[in-house]
Formats: sequence, structure tokens, C-alpha cells
Amino acid sequence: MNDLLTSIDGSGLRLDCGAPRGAAERAWSPGLVTSHTSGTLQESGLIEIDPILTRMRRMKRSVLTAARMHEFELRHKRHRPAMLTLTYREVGQWNPKHISDLLQRIRVWVRRRGHGLRYVWVAELQQRGALHYHLLLWLPRGLTLPKPDKQGWWTHGSTRIEWARKPAGYLAKYASKLDSKSGIGFPAGARIHGRGGLDDFGASVAQWFNLPQWAREVCDLAGRAVRVKGVGLVERDSGVCLPSPWRVSCSPTGIYAERLFSYMDSLRGVGGPFSWLPQAA
Repeated sequence: MNDLLTSIDGSGLRLDCGAPRGAAERAWSPGLVTSHTSGTLQESGLIEIDPILTRMRRMKRSVLTAARMHEFELRHKRHRPAMLTLTYREVGQWNPKHISDLLQRIRVWVRRRGHGLRYVWVAELQQRGALHYHLLLWLPRGLTLPKPDKQGWWTHGSTRIEWARKPAGYLAKYASKLDSKSGIGFPAGARIHGRGGLDDFGASVAQWFNLPQWAREVCDLAGRAVRVKGVGLVERDSGVCLPSPWRVSCSPTGIYAERLFSYMDSLRGVGGPFSWLPQAA
């Protein structure tokens, strides 16, 4: 049962708050890398944060979760996933509204045919420095999306559409190549991933997996938590506040985190609140 949650998490690691803290914890904390610049940092318990790598890992976890939840929710329906690649003609042509405008046009097109739009997308930088998008769409069988550039929906360059046999595997292959270098060069303010069309349950699962690992360790928030600056995570329904056990500090040499405490009632040896789900395809 826990295999699905472990695979969705993307880290390849189980959640076990009963594990000893210290060096072992620093080795597996997603987005955190042990500093090798000095023995003093290691002895003090400080962990150096790579913000770009953290962003890439968060993106990987988010898109894989969304893709697998789309597949889970459509397991008894006749849908086919399509891969849509959007490229720019010019390197500096990017605008933050381009992807949202395209999705709205596709949403209207699908809705007029009596269906909702399900999608996951990721942004990537080409070697020439131009941004392009990989967009996965789940379409009812018998419905084929026209090429957005031919329709005038994407006037910024070219598009390519092909059917995807294993959409989650396609994203996993792409996400496996992500590292710190992958996040360098994105335009300021650019979103690097997005999703839409999940049912309430699927959205709750996706939101839960997007919580920080320490929050997923302590309780089942089921995606109902919101971040409050200076406070931590607050559960929407009950108002219960969960302050972060990590203290983050900045210095001329980098960004560092130190764990101040551990929650006593952490989940031990479980994949999370949705571990009863069957293995995703």
C-alpha cells in the first residue's frame, strides 16, 4: 500500500519520523544538502540549502503526483493522454500569460464538446536559452486536439502533438534529469509547472504531497493547510497551527537550515493519509 505514496513522493524514501536525527536525517531531507565546506557546519547540525535544487525537486514531486492522480481518477473511463510541446520562435519571446491563455483556449474548446480539461505541464529551457513547455492533456477517446499553432491559439512558435502511452513515465523520465543546473536561466517570475482538472479528492492528494516533508510526517492535513508567513502551516478547518521545526538563516556563504525540534506524534513507517490507494499504473 505504501508503494504508491512512496513513488508519488518522488524522493524514493519512506516517511519515518522515528528514525534517529542528525547525520542520517540530513542525508535524506529533500531539497537539503549537507554542506561540505567545513567540518564546523556539520558538527553544528547546520544544513546548506540549495534553493534551485529544492525548486526542481518540488516541481518533480508535484507533476508526478498530479499525473498519477489523473490516471487514478480516469482508470474506469475511456481517456487518452496527449503530449503537446510548445516552442518559441524567438529566445526572448516568453510572456507569463502565454501558457495560461493557451490553456484557457483549450479549456473552452473541450468544454464546448461536453468535457472538462485535465492537464499537467512543465517548463524547460532549451540549449539556445529559449523556454518551451511540455503539456500533458487527458482527452476522451474519439476527441483529437487540433494543433494550437494552426488554430491561432499559439502564435509564438511551433507545436507538436503525439499520444502518450505512459504519461507518468514520460514525466518521470523528464524529471529524473533535473538538477541544480536545470533551474538556472528561467525568466524572472516564470512558473515552471502547473496542473488542473483533478477532482476534489485528487487535488487533496496532490496538495498533501506538496506540503513540506516535516508537515507530511506529523499529521493528515489532507491538503487543507495554508502557509502563513511567520507562523507556519495552518489547517483551514480547525485553525490548528503547525510551526516549522526548521530555522532558516542566510549568510554571505549561503542559506542554511537547522532543525530545532521534532514532533512527538509523527507518523511512523507509513506512506501518508492516502496509503490505502492501489499502485498507480
